Amino acid sequence: MSNNNKIIIAVLILVLAAVGVYYLIINQGQTQMSAISSFEECAATGNPVMESYPRRCQYQGSTFTEDIGNELEKADLIRIENPRPNQIIKSPLSITGEARGSWFFEASFPVVLVNWDELIIAQGIATAEGEWMTSEFVPFTATLTFTADKSAYSDKGTLILRKDNASGLPEHDDALEVPVIFAK
Repeated sequence: MSNNNKIIIAVLILVLAAVGVYYLIINQGQTQMSAISSFEECAATGNPVMESYPRRCQYQGSTFTEDIGNELEKADLIRIENPRPNQIIKSPLSITGEARGSWFFEASFPVVLVNWDELIIAQGIATAEGEWMTSEFVPFTATLTFTADKSAYSDKGTLILRKDNASGLPEHDDALEVPVIFAK
């Protein structure tokens, strides 16, 4: 075999190796991109997280927003101090916050905790810690005792604080939904 043939074969091998490495890098990037479908996955892979509220994570031109429930939409009606969205919780869960007087009926409103499959795992009553017959914010407290399924598909759940609707009319229904994470 001549030197020219050896050079041509070496160049071909280098070109094929370069093309292979190029496709490997491109496919790995696409595989990683297709695997990222949520804020949690984006943040877990070390991508930059914007310290806004709610937080946002960017990856290859896509932005993923942290789920904080409907807290911002309900802020003028009800505010929760504990637990905060995406907080890890355990039983017994102490719930505190403040709600407008119209959220209560007879100084209370229902509170429900559901698992990832929206099955109720605890329910109770939040009670006003002050005069509730007002249009102003009134502090409230509640305590829920629950047992989270350690072998469940997901450790996520939702705390639901429902406006007490004595009329039963659907147009008066309202709720604050707060995503939570069950302690392992």
